[in-house]
Amino acid sequence: MKRTISTSDAPEAVGAYSQAATDGNLLITAGQLPLTIDGELLDDEPVDRQTEQCLDNVKAILESEGLSLDDVLKTTVFLDDIDDFEAFNEAYSEYFDEEPPARSAVEAGAVPKGAAVEIEAIATTE
Repeated sequence: MKRTISTSDAPEAVGAYSQAATDGNLLITAGQLPLTIDGELLDDEPVDRQTEQCLDNVKAILESEGLSLDDVLKTTVFLDDIDDFEAFNEAYSEYFDEEPPARSAVEAGAVPKGAAVEIEAIATTE
């Protein structure tokens, strides 16, 4: 049975979506932008800092359900510019240094709100 997830430790959903949803086996986050919990968009920051904020948001959502980044099976990363991949990957690897999840990274052409990166995750709840 589907259950939506909301935590005040991550930016609130600003549209017709939930921060995350679970069926009791998997938890799937919405794409997380580099937004602070106060709603400040870090679009003027370099891609590595934006990546950190996106992953801090993913981490907060997971922690609200008693999970951690170690439970992440797969991430999907949308980059505004694939030339930012190296800087993104360096920041990303600080969060997933041991047994990283599967990952897809694509150039989206445009990320919502003018951000450089958006990250979504799928985690196991078991």
